[in-house]
Order: sequence, then structure tokens, then C-alpha cells
Amino acid sequence: MNSLGTDRRSWRTARLDPDRSLGLRLTLAAVAAFLVLVPFALLALLVLGAWPPLFRLDAALTGALHRYALDHPAWVAAMSVWTDVFAPNPLRAAAAVLVAWLLYRRAPRLALWVVATMTVGGLLGGLLKLLVGRHRPDLLDPVARAAGYSFPSGHALNATLAAGVLLLVFLPYTRRRRWLRWTLWVAAVLLAVVTGLSRIALGVHWSSDVVGGWVLGAAVVAATAAAFTTWRTRVGRRPVRTTREGVEPELAEPDPDGTHA
Repeated sequence: MNSLGTDRRSWRTARLDPDRSLGLRLTLAAVAAFLVLVPFALLALLVLGAWPPLFRLDAALTGALHRYALDHPAWVAAMSVWTDVFAPNPLRAAAAVLVAWLLYRRAPRLALWVVATMTVGGLLGGLLKLLVGRHRPDLLDPVARAAGYSFPSGHALNATLAAGVLLLVFLPYTRRRRWLRWTLWVAAVLLAVVTGLSRIALGVHWSSDVVGGWVLGAAVVAATAAAFTTWRTRVGRRPVRTTREGVEPELAEPDPDGTHA
């Protein structure tokens, strides 16, 4: 019995021991992903099962926003501009510029985190679209059109990924400036939320598609950020409060040799 108890304690210790950075990274990343993916998995099951209450809610929201769009062309124009500017490809291009800037700042590991987050999230979204195979709303008088399957929303997913990446990279520059930190948070939330809402407003996605994109994007950012911040323990850097300091506070504080990550 004592041997069994010792083995269990040893396993838990190994998983949470900062000196065993790989085990800690994998454990924290798995926990973060699991906690956020649970609601996504439940939502996906409801979508696959065509749960009537969810279908009625989706139809009601789509119908109400579509009627509003038909009566307000300026609203449609504004939503169309927003959804085009913050579409997946422009956001990926922005992420590529961020990666180039991080490499210039000699932060290759942070640049790799940005690439991994955007790539993993994008691939997961595309795979899940094929697996779920949900069709988009079929409206009699559409104000916009989009191709491909519907769940999860690629726009909502990629906007959440980009918002999370930009937020966690630039939070170090808001230190001791609370107003700037709040501004950055508000900008990140607006980027994700308005981009997702624009897809419902234009009638090319159900509301549950957008919620699914938001939740999946948050899960990917949480998992990759957990993996990155626990890497810091292996190189002897201090623990960070991610929501206040980002994933690499040293980015805003160059070392004497000019390196940052």
C-alpha cells in the first residue's frame, strides 16, 4: 500500500515539478485546453445532434438580424467592410508581420509561439468544418454569400486567435499604465466579438457557429500560452501573470546583450 501511495505521489510530483519542464508544459497545456474545450465539445455535439432548442435559437437570431439587414443597407455595408478587413487571410498576414518583428527583436521562441498558435488553430478549424459538415443558413434574399461548411466560424476562430496573440505579445508594454492595458484588452475583445457578430449579421453563419469559433480559439490560445509560459521555468525566468504581463514580459525590457527571448 505504501509503495502504491509513493508511486502516486511521485507521478503527481513529476507532472508538476518545474525542473521537469516537458512534463509540466504538457500537463498545464492539457488542463488549459481541456477546461476550455469542454464547452466546445458540448456545443459540437448539440450541433451534430441537431438539438431543437439550439436550432430554434439560431434560426431566431439569424431571422431577426436578416430582417434588420434588409432594412438597413448602411449596416450591411459596415459589416461587410469589417468582415473583409478582419477575415482570416488579412489576420494571418498581420500575424506574419508580427512574427517578422519578433524575429527582428531577437525573440525567436515568441515568434514560434505566434506561428504555432495561428497554425494549430487554423488547422483545427478546417478539420472540424469537414467533420461536422454543417450547412450555412439558406436565406431567401441573402445580403452576403460565403462558401464551405459552417461550424465553427473561421472568421470568429481566427479573430480570436489573432486577438489573443496580439494581446499576450503586447501586454508587457502596458506595465504601470493601467489605462493602456485596459485599452488593449478592450481592443482584443472587440476584434473577436465584432468579427464574429458580423458573420451572423450578414446571414452567412449561425450564432452557434460563431460561439464555437470563439471557444475553440480561446482554447488554442490558452493551451499554447500555458506551454510557452512553463517553458520559462526551464530557462530560469520568473513566473508571470499572463493576463497582466503577457507571455514574455522581458520583451519590453531588453537584456544587456540585446536579446529578448
